[in-house]
Amino acid sequence: MNCQTVTAADRTIDKPLAKGERIIFLGDSITQGGAGPGGYVTLTRETLAKKHADLGIEIIGAGISGNRVPDLEARLERDVLSKKPTLVIIYIGINDVWHSQNGRGTSKADYEQGLKRIIQQIQGVGSRVVLCTPSVIGEKHDGSNPLDKMLDEYSDISRKVAFETQARVLDLRKHFVTHLKAHNKDNADKNLLTTDGVHLNAEGNKFVAERMVESIEQTGKVVRHVVLFKFKAEATPEQVQEVVTAFGSLKGKIELIVDFEWGTDMSVENISQGFTHCFFATFRDAASRDAYLPHPAHQEFVKLVGGRLDKVLVVDYFANR
Repeated sequence: MNCQTVTAADRTIDKPLAKGERIIFLGDSITQGGAGPGGYVTLTRETLAKKHADLGIEIIGAGISGNRVPDLEARLERDVLSKKPTLVIIYIGINDVWHSQNGRGTSKADYEQGLKRIIQQIQGVGSRVVLCTPSVIGEKHDGSNPLDKMLDEYSDISRKVAFETQARVLDLRKHFVTHLKAHNKDNADKNLLTTDGVHLNAEGNKFVAERMVESIEQTGKVVRHVVLFKFKAEATPEQVQEVVTAFGSLKGKIELIVDFEWGTDMSVENISQGFTHCFFATFRDAASRDAYLPHPAHQEFVKLVGGRLDKVLVVDYFANR
């Protein structure tokens, strides 16, 4: 492959899981309950102890019922920074939205700025951060839970803050919604993953623990999005070049792409099956890749390419750095 690197610029990539990790789960009542028997924090501890016994990973639960972003910020030194964590997983946002019904919610501006300050202080002591989007307030899968729109807005803020601070995202909101669309056939408002539409039941704790383990094991890895094109025989050289140029321009239009390169086939094995162009887009995490796919600039590119291709092959994978 003749490889042309568009840019070598990269964002800070966190370190892979290592010996002596001290992981703190920071959050509200969901995390407080999660530290008890059968809770997601406990299940995460047990899973990591089995899978990575040689690393001696320490897990600390730091959840307090009713907490919002301002509450986390107020106790950050006592419950997190003083304990010298290597990784902090922040699962917050439910009360910031839920308590808006009684006048005790958190404004969007305060939510965003508070999250930024929290993450920056954690990173300031040398710890990596995973920021979770808030999960659910009601389990109906059709968007009819009263606070669905507001939860989506606050989840968007969490994603934005994570990108701007170079924290990783664990998109629990997306994971919950996807799971409920597939499994909540009766459109019930609770009892699938929660006891009351918010707090996790046994299945919910297991579900969240699985997502947490996945996220922890992905630290130090980036997502490679690999795209191979086989152009139609009638595609002109000018049309092919227009596609190449347009693909390369996405790096400047979509900040989620941290690196991009492309090349043309020069293999001597004669097994390329007609695929001539290969493109690599690198993302900091799976959530960034997921946000890239529906991005308007990417969708415009898809429209341009569509009629000129015979086949497309896409492979995504986590790469060690």
